[in-house]
Formats: sequence, structure tokens, C-alpha cells
Amino acid sequence: MANEVLNSLLKEYEQKKLKAELDLEKRKEELYQKIPKLQQIEDELNRFAISTAKNILFHHTSSLEELHQKAEKLKYEKACILQDANLPNNYLTPNYECPICKDTGYISNNSYQTQMCTCLKQKLLDISFYQSNMTNLVSENFNTFNEKLFSDEIDVAKYHFNISPRENIKNIRQKCIEFVENFDNPDSKNLLFTGNTGLR
Repeated sequence: MANEVLNSLLKEYEQKKLKAELDLEKRKEELYQKIPKLQQIEDELNRFAISTAKNILFHHTSSLEELHQKAEKLKYEKACILQDANLPNNYLTPNYECPICKDTGYISNNSYQTQMCTCLKQKLLDISFYQSNMTNLVSENFNTFNEKLFSDEIDVAKYHFNISPRENIKNIRQKCIEFVENFDNPDSKNLLFTGNTGLR
């Protein structure tokens, strides 16, 4: 079940990534028709990137600084053109929903190992939370607990307790609060709720 959920989410991520990149291509096409100079700059920057990679590959480091300076000059020129057109500096980059993982769901850590992005972790957590039937915690929690719904009459024959249902539920509530507050304590004991099917 967990794998099915993850695979389904990754397909959604793939679609989001593709949409962001297709939207970018559309924006580029429209903008380049209006401002051809931008396409010339982009093409030139791409050529510089290829030249830089080749120089690094063949250890021709002497011209790297010159390439870097030219690329920075072109980037500045591109930024000025976008500013003059009242467009943000990132207009020619994909609008990913998550800029951290670029809508892939995964990132590389400092050791170059792939790990799940926080956005994907959160989506998995949200799904688990929804499936746990605890989505009504906003309205049903300790703060909205109403002890007056329980009788304050003691009936040992019926409840097998020498305290009232109201006093009993108040004790249960207090134990639950203590459990939550000490959840991270390894010495804290677990809670076990029992009862017939359908009781709540």
C-alpha cells in the first residue's frame, strides 16, 4: 500500500515537473518573439556553458576566467532587459511548485546521496494523516472536550466503578494529556483503548 501511494505521488511530481517546463518553453517562445535579443543572449550563454565544460574536461583552465566574465556580462544584460520589460529575473526559469527538489521529490545531500525532499515527506504524512481518520482534530481535541456530556451519578451496578462516568472520563482525559506531553520519554507507558466495535 505504501509503495502504491509513493508511486502515485511520484507520477504526480513527474506531471508537475513536465508542466512547469512546458510552461517555461511557452513563455520563452512568446518573449523571444517580442525581444529577439533575449534569445541571442540565451544561445550565447548555452555556448559558453558548453565551452566551459570542454575546457574543464581538457584541463584548459587558462580561458575559464574569461568565459566566466563574458557569461556574467550576458546575465547582467539579460536581467536588465527583463527589468525593462517589467518581468521578474526568474521569468526564464521553470516555476516549480517546490524549488528545492524542482518537483522531482528527491534531493542530493552533502554526501551526494539521494534523499526524499521535505515536500514529498509532507505529502506522504498528509495522506497517512487523512487515512487515519484524524482529520477532525481541529474540532475534536482536548480544548473542545466536554465533560458535561457524561453523567455525574455514581452507579456501581451499571458501570462497575465507585466514581461517576464524568469523574472517570476526566481521569482518562488527564492520562491522555500526560501521555501526549511525555510522548518522547522512553520511560513513558503506552495507552491501550478497548471496547466493543462501533464505540467511540
